[in-house]
Amino acid sequence: MKNRATYFGVFTALALIFSYVETLIPVNFGIPGAKLGLANLVIVIVLYKTGFKEALLLSVTRVVLAGFLFGNLFGILYGLAGAVLSLAAMECLKLRSSFSVVGVGIAGGVSHNIGQLIVAMIVVETYQVGYYLPALLVAGVVTGTLIGIVCREVLRRINNVTLV
Repeated sequence: MKNRATYFGVFTALALIFSYVETLIPVNFGIPGAKLGLANLVIVIVLYKTGFKEALLLSVTRVVLAGFLFGNLFGILYGLAGAVLSLAAMECLKLRSSFSVVGVGIAGGVSHNIGQLIVAMIVVETYQVGYYLPALLVAGVVTGTLIGIVCREVLRRINNVTLV
């Protein structure tokens, strides 16, 4: 049991570090709220190495802590919507053996953006923000592909490591 808490602490710290680093990278996709999703590197690795429940707990913890540290309450709301939908989509595809880690990463990136867009529609009370959907889908595919490729390589290198 002690090992689980230790690993969770390390993964939480890594996800927060990646969240912070992402705030320092001046990437502008021309779309409000679009980011690289560096913290998802940790989430996807935890999803594959430990399972859905641990990845969900880590994802929610990271979003809440990063929101308080680097963002605001709306950032937490948008982040939670994206994170939960993203993780659900990634778990569904991970369970199917026909999807690679890269495919799972793409699904995570796209569904994260869709989750945030749904919250935006509710918050601003208009469907017109839905016009961002095509650009958000492209951004999700690009960033999800990059995250998936990096995760595939990390998982290949830590294949023999068991996380309890």
